[in-house]
Amino acid sequence: MSVPGHPRHQLDPVIHAPVRLSVMAALVGVDKAQFRTVRDAVEVSDSALSKAVARLEEAGYVAVAKNRDGRQPTTWLSLSPAGEAALTAHLSALSAITSSASHSASSVRPAPTAPAPAELEAATTS
Repeated sequence: MSVPGHPRHQLDPVIHAPVRLSVMAALVGVDKAQFRTVRDAVEVSDSALSKAVARLEEAGYVAVAKNRDGRQPTTWLSLSPAGEAALTAHLSALSAITSSASHSASSVRPAPTAPAPAELEAATTS
């Protein structure tokens, strides 16, 4: 499905927040990951990760499973099929944006640079 206009309109606001995007990227290609492993990979506090995961779970992008390993509670995170699809679409939109930026930048002539002071001095003494 193609959305007309600028690709920024295809960005998913749920995913676009840096911590949430990082969490989803950390879950790509794994069946599940422990909460603490994702926390360490994304380099955030427990509370920041909990808040991000809650929002992603609410959107249906991440599944959360809690169990006990003996007396120790363990939280597992996994990317849902809807989350994988949303992340793929979001990354495609980012790619389209950066692609258009690269194209625009290559078609713009660089601004002239001012001569270095030594070049100015040599030009005035000759």
